[in-house]
Amino acid sequence: QVQLVESGGGLVQPGGSLRLSCAASGFTFSRYAMKWYRQAPGKERELVATISSYGGSTDYADSVKGRFTISRDNAKKTVYLQMNSLKPEDTAVYYCNAIYFREDYWGKGTLVTVSS
Repeated sequence: QVQLVESGGGLVQPGGSLRLSCAASGFTFSRYAMKWYRQAPGKERELVATISSYGGSTDYADSVKGRFTISRDNAKKTVYLQMNSLKPEDTAVYYCNAIYFREDYWGKGTLVTVSS
């Protein structure tokens, strides 16, 4: 059974940091590119960051470039999103996504709230 389980969300003050994790099971994790998306209330889902299957390539949305870092540990079957200098506009549900050709899996998300 394929599972992606996000964790690490919560309430943080502006300027603070959080580290999200996404633990994978039920598929060959190292084959898959991994992505983090987010969806703020009333807005469309937005791609935040992407990492290639072995971690050699990453890409970021302009809105998070220089503040967020995506990484992965294939031995632990986990992808991370380190989020620094958080802003209120980063408030959203964050989802991880695994993709390999036409195979596409999603987690249920973790809520990040940036507020004073």
